[in-house]
Amino acid sequence: MDGPKQKPPLDGITVLELGHTVMGPTTGLILADLGADVVKIEKAPQGDETRRMKGFGAGFFPYFNRNKRSICLDLKDRCGREVLDRLLVNADVLVENFGPDTIKRLGFGYERIRRINPRLVFCSLKGFMPGPYETRLSLDEPVQMMGGLAYMTGPKENPLRAGASVTDILAGTFGAVGILAALRERDRTGRGQQVRATLFEAVAFMMAQHMAVTAVTGEEPPPMPERGRIWAIYDLFPTGDGKQVFLGMTSEAHWKRFCEVFGFQDLLEDSDFTTDAKRLENRDRLADALTARFKEMDEKKILYLAERAVIPFAPVSRPAELFDDPHLTRAGWLLDTALPGGKRARLPKIPLAMGEHPQGLYRHPPRLGEGGRDFLMKAGFSSQEVERLVKTGVLIEDPGLPRSCIKSA
Repeated sequence: MDGPKQKPPLDGITVLELGHTVMGPTTGLILADLGADVVKIEKAPQGDETRRMKGFGAGFFPYFNRNKRSICLDLKDRCGREVLDRLLVNADVLVENFGPDTIKRLGFGYERIRRINPRLVFCSLKGFMPGPYETRLSLDEPVQMMGGLAYMTGPKENPLRAGASVTDILAGTFGAVGILAALRERDRTGRGQQVRATLFEAVAFMMAQHMAVTAVTGEEPPPMPERGRIWAIYDLFPTGDGKQVFLGMTSEAHWKRFCEVFGFQDLLEDSDFTTDAKRLENRDRLADALTARFKEMDEKKILYLAERAVIPFAPVSRPAELFDDPHLTRAGWLLDTALPGGKRARLPKIPLAMGEHPQGLYRHPPRLGEGGRDFLMKAGFSSQEVERLVKTGVLIEDPGLPRSCIKSA
């Protein structure tokens, strides 16, 4: 028989998430996947705007809000603010990523909240840390531009944003790291504190490796598409079936195994290619030779031989291909998630393994108000109080939400 089920690491931690779009919900997602009871406090009357996004943003809500409850609350109404005040009394964490000073204008700045609950960890996620830029509005893409990431993604004449919301996600992840550290410190001191994580400083953190190059060499590194070479073969190559594969050889052992497994003994014995320095010096001839040979092979064969040769390699995959990636599927790194409109999709877990904790899916992305009624009653609200909040429009619930969903955790 199986032993008792192990509790998740953050079991017993209550998080109120006043998060929207990507950054705040990323912090909440990480804490929820680790077992915290995360309650998403959404703006009345329609909830988080990402519920209605189309195109590039259509996946934001379904992905970043699993394992959470939903409460749709009008914080511009006095009664709504009183509800949040009552919830804060026993909460462990508050996460917010509103614009500059918005949380204060709503009446929930840290100085006031710490008087309500001195043990609370208050996490503010913003565009900038305190300083000359702190009052600026910002988003993921602008800080990629101003922080050097778009320039380094390049090419030089065409700065490009990265192909995902990397700054939002990284800043949200640092928010979660700060929260965990603050909770650990609270274990010693009994006091909460304010935690800040920001977009611009997250980009600066990523750019530190390039800043260090300038500091060490006195020269600015070029964008990645124009970077100088360290290794002769670290490239994309076209295949005979119209695809591309990446191959990298960063040691003499890689080069030797590559030539032996691929049957390129002539290249291994060529005096122009005996060391990486020589291969760099004669790179054009080597690259032309490999390009011609790979065009005689299909992608499947090249990837098979590269794996046998134990060298760095990769296909060029589209995000949609990850649904069927054999590693993600067989190793259990995708969670079967309910989506709006009755659809389902397998979406990635957070990239973290801890002991025997499964970090699974125990709540699908919530419908508006789903799980919130139960949470309010656990927090001491009577059923009559909850009904009154609904009738007055302070608390919003999806009218199509089954009663079983409304009442259950």
